[in-house]
Amino acid sequence: MIFRWVVAAFAEKDFYLDEFRGRTLVLAADREVFASLGARRRLASVVRDLTECGARLIVVLGNAPDSAAPKSSARTRTDPAGLWRRWLGLPRPRSKRSRRVPPAGARSDVVAWSQDESDTRLVDLWRILRVRPLCLVVAAAPAIEVACVVGAGFRVSKLVLIDRVGGLVQKKGRRSLSYLDGSSLDALLAVGEAEFQGFGHRRGLLTQIDSVLDRGVSAVNLCRIDGLARELFTYEGSGTFISRDDHCYVEPLSIDDFHEVERLIARGQKDGLLKPRSADEIGEVLLDGFGVWVGAGHLAGVGALRSWKEGRQRVGEISALYTFTRFKGEGIGGRLVKRLLADARRRKMAYVFAVTTSERAAKFFARHDFEEAAVGEIPPEKWLEYDPARRARARVFRLETR
Repeated sequence: MIFRWVVAAFAEKDFYLDEFRGRTLVLAADREVFASLGARRRLASVVRDLTECGARLIVVLGNAPDSAAPKSSARTRTDPAGLWRRWLGLPRPRSKRSRRVPPAGARSDVVAWSQDESDTRLVDLWRILRVRPLCLVVAAAPAIEVACVVGAGFRVSKLVLIDRVGGLVQKKGRRSLSYLDGSSLDALLAVGEAEFQGFGHRRGLLTQIDSVLDRGVSAVNLCRIDGLARELFTYEGSGTFISRDDHCYVEPLSIDDFHEVERLIARGQKDGLLKPRSADEIGEVLLDGFGVWVGAGHLAGVGALRSWKEGRQRVGEISALYTFTRFKGEGIGGRLVKRLLADARRRKMAYVFAVTTSERAAKFFARHDFEEAAVGEIPPEKWLEYDPARRARARVFRLETR
C-alpha cells in the first residue's frame, strides 16, 4: 500500500500555538516581576504570539495600586489602570466585533479589580473578551489571589503563574519537578511532605493551586518571566506543569491526531533520536501508531507497532517511540510499551523487537525486559534501504511475546 502523506515542516512553537487556538489562558504576576524593560518585553512578545494565534488572554497584574501607577500624561492621567497597560507594552488587538459596547467605567481592554465586587468584574471581563482577545486586570491585591478567582470563575484551560522563583525544585539533588498530577499534588500537600521535599515555603501557593484545579481550571503552570516562552512553546518547558487530572491513557491514533503526531516525529528525527523516514513511512507509522495522553488531553508521547512477516509467523517492531522531554521520568514510555506489547499478543505476534542507535533508548528497552540480539535475528526486510552508516551503529532488542 502506498501512502501519500504530506509531512509539514516541524515548528515547535507552532505546535503549541495550534493547541492554544480558541482557548482562554490567564497569565498572572505581581508588578515586581516586570521591574525591568526586558521582562516587560518578554511578556509582550508572548502575549502577541498568543493573541495572534487565536487564543483569548487575560493578563493579571497584582500589587499595582493606583498610587504606584507609572507617571501619567495629560492624555492618560484620568485612566490609571490604562497606564499599566502602556507600562507593560501590551498590544491592543483590534476588536472582532466593533459594534459591541465596552463595559461602562472601564477602558475597552483594562479592568481595575475589586475583590469585593469580583462577580461584577468577571462580568466586565466577559463583556471585553466577547469583542477582544486580550484584557488586562489590574489589582492592588497579589496576582495569585486575583488569578485564582478569575481562572476558577471562567474555568480556563490554563493558568500561568509567574514569579521570581518559578517551578518547583526539590531540595534533595536540586531536581526540578516538571510535572505534577493530582495524586502527586495530594501527596505533596500531606502533613510535613512539602517541608520534607523543600517546598514548605510554597505550601500556601500549592494549596491555592490545588483549590483552583478542583474548581475547574484544567492546568496550572509555574515559571519565571525569563522562561515564559520556553514554558508555553517548547516540549521541555522551564517550570512546573500541574494538572488535577491524574489519568494517563494510551489509545490508537486517530486521523485528527495525525498532524500533531507527525510534528512530534519530525522533532525526534531532528534530534537524531528517530531515524529519518519518508512521507510514506511516516504514513505507515501513523496508521500503526498509539499516543499517550496525560492530564486534560496533553499528548505526552507516541509509538507504533509495525507488523513484519517472518516465515509463517508475524512479528512486531516498536518504532517511532518518542516522548516529550517534560514528561521524562513519569513512566510515559513504559506505558506506551506495555500497551504495544498487549496489542502484539492480541495479534498473536511471536516476538517484538526494537532497533535504536541511542544509548538512552537501549537502556530503556533493557529495563523493560528486552534482550539485546544480533542484527540477523529479526526479519531481513527490516534492513532493506536502511542507511548503512546508521545500521553500523544500530542495536537490536527483542522480547518474546508467547
